[in-house]
Amino acid sequence: MYSITDLKPGRAITIDGQPYLVIASQFGRKSQSKANMQCKLKNLKTGAILAKNFQGSEKIEQADVGYRKVQYLFRDQDSYTFMDLQSYDQFPLSNEVVASVADYLTDGLEVDALMFEENPIGIQLPSTVVLKVMETIPGVKGDTATGGNKPAKLESGLTINVPLFVNEGDKVKVNTETGSYMSRAD
Repeated sequence: MYSITDLKPGRAITIDGQPYLVIASQFGRKSQSKANMQCKLKNLKTGAILAKNFQGSEKIEQADVGYRKVQYLFRDQDSYTFMDLQSYDQFPLSNEVVASVADYLTDGLEVDALMFEENPIGIQLPSTVVLKVMETIPGVKGDTATGGNKPAKLESGLTINVPLFVNEGDKVKVNTETGSYMSRAD
C-alpha cells in the first residue's frame, strides 16, 4: 500500500480494480487542514485521463503491473496476435488497444507487453524501429542530405517524410515517439 507521499510520476496504482499510472502529482496543505496530493492519472486499460485528490492518511493500493518481452506475429480482422518470449504462449490484443502503435508493427518485432494481474493490457514500442521503404519518388543525381524531403510509404503502411536520397527498398530508422525519420539503417 502507498501513502499519499509515495504517489510520484511513474507509479502504478489500483482504483476500483482498474490500473492507473501516476502522470503528475502535487503535494498540498491548506492552513490547519490535512495534507493532500493532487494527481493526474492515466487508466492503463482505456487510456482515459483522470484528476483525483488523495487525503492525508489515505492508503492507495499498489497495482500489480509489469512488462514482459513479446513478439508480434500477425493481425487478423479484429485483433493483433503476440507471443510471450518466455512461455511461447500466444495471445490476442484488440485493435483498440494496439491502435496507437499499429503503424510501427512488423512481423517478428519484439516489443514489451504491459501486464496487469498477469494479463496483457497494452504494448510499449522500442524508441526506434527499422522499416523498409516500399514506395517513394526516385531520387535524382545531385540530391543532397540537406536538399529537402519527400513522402515515403513504409512496409507497415506508415507514410513519413524522408530525405531526397532515400530510395525504394532502403531501410530507415523511425522514431516511434514522434513518427519521424532518423537515419538510414543497414
